[in-house]
Amino acid sequence: MDIRPYRPDDLPILKQLMVEVFDGVSMDQAMEREFGTVGGGDWKWHKARQLDVDVGRKSATIFVAEVDGNIVGFITTWQDKATGIGHIPNLSVAQEIQGLGLGHKLIQHALDYFRQSGLTHAKIETVVQNDIGNHLYQSVGFREIARQIHFVGNLAEMECS
Repeated sequence: MDIRPYRPDDLPILKQLMVEVFDGVSMDQAMEREFGTVGGGDWKWHKARQLDVDVGRKSATIFVAEVDGNIVGFITTWQDKATGIGHIPNLSVAQEIQGLGLGHKLIQHALDYFRQSGLTHAKIETVVQNDIGNHLYQSVGFREIARQIHFVGNLAEMECS
């Protein structure tokens, strides 16, 4: 397996991979189950757009994992040098090779990058139902520090003040 920097022509493949991996653990998918499609796109469209945000972020760095020239995973990062915190907004590993250590290697790659950049901490978030992510993040040394509840309301159905 090779880990290399992101190239713009990777984006469609990364979006497809991310949507496949997050099926069942996406907040966008949960929102769609509750309200139907929102904003003109299904949950897959909303989830894939998160990569557009990652790519467009000024301090972003994305690493892509390949096996035999095929993209099998990626990790997105950005740095807040003022606070010393490196952020990992998205991580995806192809389902057919999950459990073989690729997610661990991608995270280690990102953590090494943060260390080389002089950062002191790394932050990653997930949802409770993401058993794979929860196990992986703890296995590399992340500690759970808080739980957050996400609320969504249909503005047409909510009271006006």
